[in-house]
Amino acid sequence: MKNVQRITINPNQIQDKLVTLTSPQQHYLYRVLRLQKGDKFIAMDGMGKWWLSQLNTTDAQILQEITVDNELPIAVNLIVALPKGNGFDDIVRCCTELGVTCIAPVIGDRTLLKPSSQKLQRWKRIASEAAEQSERTKIPEILEPVDFKQSLSSFQNLEKYICVARGDSPHLLHYLQNHDNKEVVIATGTEGGWTEKEIEIALGNGFKTASLGNRILRAVTAPIFAMSLISGVSEV
Repeated sequence: MKNVQRITINPNQIQDKLVTLTSPQQHYLYRVLRLQKGDKFIAMDGMGKWWLSQLNTTDAQILQEITVDNELPIAVNLIVALPKGNGFDDIVRCCTELGVTCIAPVIGDRTLLKPSSQKLQRWKRIASEAAEQSERTKIPEILEPVDFKQSLSSFQNLEKYICVARGDSPHLLHYLQNHDNKEVVIATGTEGGWTEKEIEIALGNGFKTASLGNRILRAVTAPIFAMSLISGVSEV
């Protein structure tokens, strides 16, 4: 629906067709979005459901459930070695807009960032905001950062690719155009790329090496580029 603002709610906020709004949600709707009592907005639960709602003072009346499906036809799990600084914020934001299903931040051999628990909450908030902005029906899952080797056990019996910067590996686009799987796993490295040991571990866990082209991409650029390829192939 055009020009209708969206916010993410928890399903337990709904009772008897009323949405009880939290104080931060009220502040966002009234102060940030400048809505008034009686204005309409869309409440989304981040798991696929939308409701057209009408704003009261501290709650909202649900007018109707809206059927929308803006998700990619393929589920994409990104394993991303944490880059330095705040680069992972951009990865979460952009990849959410592009349709990622799950992002698994990992600590690799060359990882410099040691994230705190506050970082995970920040990334989840960024994903929620990006999902609202891009009109997605689902909010991607952001997993807790773990060791790279540990993360590999989370994804079994799927098509899995680890992106490498050099060598003669087939381009990721080649793989994407030649399979019809409904779920895929893509792993991208940190500054300096994956170590040989990490690549060997990935290959031993069923991954195939894939190229992202002849140029060396930054650690922040690589997962966004991979998601762009998948989005383009899936939606044409």
